[in-house]
Amino acid sequence: MKLAVRVIEARDLPAKDFNGFSDPYAKLQLGRHRCRTKVVKKNLNPSWKEEFNFKVDDLNEELCISVLDEDKYFNDDFVGQLKIPVAKVFDAEGHVLAPEWYPLQPRNKKSKNTDCGEIFLALSLSQNDSPHDQFPSVPNGEGTAHSEKSFDSSLVSDGSVTSAASCKEEVSFSEEEKPSTQSLAGRLVHILLNRNSEPPATNIEKLAVPELREPLPVQDTMSESSNDLSSVGTFEEALKNLQSRDQGQDMPPNLTSGVLLDQNYVISPWHLNFLLFAPDSTFMKSLVEMQGTTDLVEGSWKLEETLKRVVTYTKAPTRLIKAVKATEEQTYLKADGKSFAILESVSTPDVPYGSCFRVELLFCVSPGPEIPSGEQTSHLVISWRMNFLQSTMMKGMIENGAKQGLKDNFDQFSHLLADTVKPLDLTEAGSEKERVLSSLQTEQESDWKLAWRFLGNCTMLSALVIGFLFFLHIMLSKPNSKQGLEFDGLDMPDSIGEVLVAGILVLQGQRVLEMISRYMQARRQKSSDHGVKAQGDGWLLTVALIEGTKLAPVDATGFSDPYVVFTCSGKSKTSSIKFQTLNPRWNEVFEFDAMDDPPSVMDVEVYDFDGPFDEATSLGHVEINFLKSNLDDLADIWIPLKGKLAQTYQSKLHLRVFLSNTKGTEVAREYISKMEKELGKKINVRSLQTNTAFQKLFGLPPEEFLINDFTCHLKRKMPLQGRLFLSARIIGFHANLFGHKTKFFFLWEDIEDIQVIPPSLASVGSPSLLIILRKGKGMDARHGAKALDEEGRLRFHFQSFVSFQAANKTIMALWRARSLTPEQKMQIVEEDSDTKSIQNEENESLLGNEDVIMKEVYSSLHSIHIDALMELFDGGDLERKVMEKVGCINYVCTAWELKQRQLSYKFDKHISRFGGEVNSTQQKSFLPGQKGWSIEEVMTLQGVPLGDNFNLHLRYQVENVPSRSRACNVQVYLGIQWLKSTKQQKRISKNIEAKLAEHLREIFVIAEKEFLLAKPLEPLHKGQSI
Repeated sequence: MKLAVRVIEARDLPAKDFNGFSDPYAKLQLGRHRCRTKVVKKNLNPSWKEEFNFKVDDLNEELCISVLDEDKYFNDDFVGQLKIPVAKVFDAEGHVLAPEWYPLQPRNKKSKNTDCGEIFLALSLSQNDSPHDQFPSVPNGEGTAHSEKSFDSSLVSDGSVTSAASCKEEVSFSEEEKPSTQSLAGRLVHILLNRNSEPPATNIEKLAVPELREPLPVQDTMSESSNDLSSVGTFEEALKNLQSRDQGQDMPPNLTSGVLLDQNYVISPWHLNFLLFAPDSTFMKSLVEMQGTTDLVEGSWKLEETLKRVVTYTKAPTRLIKAVKATEEQTYLKADGKSFAILESVSTPDVPYGSCFRVELLFCVSPGPEIPSGEQTSHLVISWRMNFLQSTMMKGMIENGAKQGLKDNFDQFSHLLADTVKPLDLTEAGSEKERVLSSLQTEQESDWKLAWRFLGNCTMLSALVIGFLFFLHIMLSKPNSKQGLEFDGLDMPDSIGEVLVAGILVLQGQRVLEMISRYMQARRQKSSDHGVKAQGDGWLLTVALIEGTKLAPVDATGFSDPYVVFTCSGKSKTSSIKFQTLNPRWNEVFEFDAMDDPPSVMDVEVYDFDGPFDEATSLGHVEINFLKSNLDDLADIWIPLKGKLAQTYQSKLHLRVFLSNTKGTEVAREYISKMEKELGKKINVRSLQTNTAFQKLFGLPPEEFLINDFTCHLKRKMPLQGRLFLSARIIGFHANLFGHKTKFFFLWEDIEDIQVIPPSLASVGSPSLLIILRKGKGMDARHGAKALDEEGRLRFHFQSFVSFQAANKTIMALWRARSLTPEQKMQIVEEDSDTKSIQNEENESLLGNEDVIMKEVYSSLHSIHIDALMELFDGGDLERKVMEKVGCINYVCTAWELKQRQLSYKFDKHISRFGGEVNSTQQKSFLPGQKGWSIEEVMTLQGVPLGDNFNLHLRYQVENVPSRSRACNVQVYLGIQWLKSTKQQKRISKNIEAKLAEHLREIFVIAEKEFLLAKPLEPLHKGQSI
């Protein structure tokens, strides 16, 4: 049933502001639904004239109406309230309460001010499918049913009057308008009955959550949505309006949880968008029938800042979950006529933990590849992610369940779409790379054209004319008699004029000979590396050199003879020479042989050809960084050249660069296997989630993968604790000092030298690493460097590694692998017999405590679930409360990032009479078989006698107990890493073990008591696991 409430006006309200007035508004609440009216400024007798509709689930509910005074800078003041039972409306004649003045009551009976004013209301109760709620007329003209303000009917889909602040539901996650349910006849009646008044303006920023109504026929709903859209124009007109607002922004990237569908179809993007989202499309109806969805209600599209609508439905039950109600909020993020991006936000509050999350889907429709038939194609990509609104320990289980459900749904979606629209077979259409490269036609220049380009100029013409004149003069002249020093065979000039003419002839002849020599060299240099196919499997780099523009003129003729040299991973490719031009066009394709290691940069240098023995003049250069560039952008790019000449003339190159991997997902494993042979030990392959977080942290492309990471200090003016990340192409550092983040990275190829600095007091008795970059390299990471030396090289200083030997060995191996020649790299791979056997260290500590002997110091069985005990490591109130009780004061911990966090606190006097400060790093991981958690901790002590001589390594193992569902077993191991030798090692070790065992027992006992006191009767959820 539906309860309609008309809030007409109020009178005699008390003044709450200093000016003797109030800024009143009314709030209404029924169950989980809340609404509010507009604010009437400086008025004690406000008139609202607004109507609200509530869904009634229980007749025992009460409608609560509160009147408040709005304050701009402080909390709103309470004026008065009123409660009306829904049963009172139901029992009234015709289920209607005539307009009546109701006295407002104070918040409690003890309030001194009992005169709170009165409010004028009308209420009626009707069925959901009632075409119009009939209210009796207001007597004596007191209040009207509708507002007199102008109102855009396109913003209300059901034809009824809606308040300026529409209702919303507490457990919902989005605010939307109500879907259309009223018939056209009902709207006409409504308009005729209220033709002299206009409803209030609707605040479209706060739209109502759609009510779950009675099941409606899908066809009726679609047609109704289409009619509702007619008030703002058709769906097509709305899209064109949105297209006119487009500012050329890029398509949004895929959502992080994965891609559900990636397919090309033989249909234009415009028509595919219509098929999926138009109100009158039959595709949605077919999908609903296939998936068994019921109660579908499609809201009308609303054009505000963008295009939005709400869709509600009931999902069919599955083996694990009963039928659930879902609400989809669909929003256009981009619509430029060729590309469309639609974000769907799905909330299911009725499922377990449904209030903690919402599922987001991103539909991206873009133009597809060209096909020989000339038909338009579309590329559809659907990605998803989980948006957790609240923290929950069931996050992993929720994500896995949602992933499986979405996979099943979109398998059906893709099959139905393939039956409706023809999918495109890319093997027939060809890839974008092959299509682009096949369209390039190299211009072949004949020898005659080349000769004319070199010899067809004024210099050659004047030389020919002068030569012909002299030859003619010789033929016409008579032999002269010998004079002066002349003798047979030697004819010397007889005047100054003859000397000058002879000199001109010599110079002109020299120039002609140089031009002929360059022409002959040009004939030999017409060939290039164009068309040479790449060999092998691995990383394939293909470069299409299209053209250049505005190159610098360096020849005396005012032109240049440009050619381009591409260099990547020690290999070079050279283009042909384009003679006597400033806007050369090459259309040449260069393929580098397959590389085992992913390339980091490619150097591009443009030269002017001056002969094989002359030094070439650089016309400009540029470096393409594959880690900082989007491969999609490199597929067709104009690159400005750098250098004095290039920047003066604003020279540019037109390139198309393609980087692909023929080994697929195995490339990371093969690279790590090669590094294992170099290191002589096992390297753990990181999970997809860890690699994704690493890529996001440094803004790296998706093909980059993490190899290892180490905790250390970055030495600048003050040491900064953080983590050093190592991947195939970069070495990066990240630190988060209580919200102040420091991060940078540079390439392995940028490193000129790595030096090991002996231990010192400044490095806490541990060796340090000094990394020196090449001159001019790594300037993006300049803020992390300790100094810039006199040669212009950045110097990075890393110290206080937990395990220096492991870090140094890994860093040196990765650097050597990137700096060696290809022949040396192949030798490393082939020398299998000379490498050490790989140790099976699957559970090796990532914090580097593999060199420390661990000893059990605590073991106990606790009568609480493992998830409850793990709250001791989540940084919440339980952890802080327990640590403060056991004597850890000023306790501070950072959030978990990539399964690692930092801790800092001080010892109370009863733990250590010297006090002392603790800095530690914790890293957690699953135990083998996912039976529990392993937390590894490296602890450094400061302010404790001989605390600089050692580090403490702790390993917490928390496991389930199979025989008891509400119990877990805790084991703690201790290892002491001695950084400096001392005669008191045995005594110190014994003291640490005894104190630590007592300290750990106190921590876990207090944690167990605190949890049992806080949640003594909370049942264990079925299927609850780690």
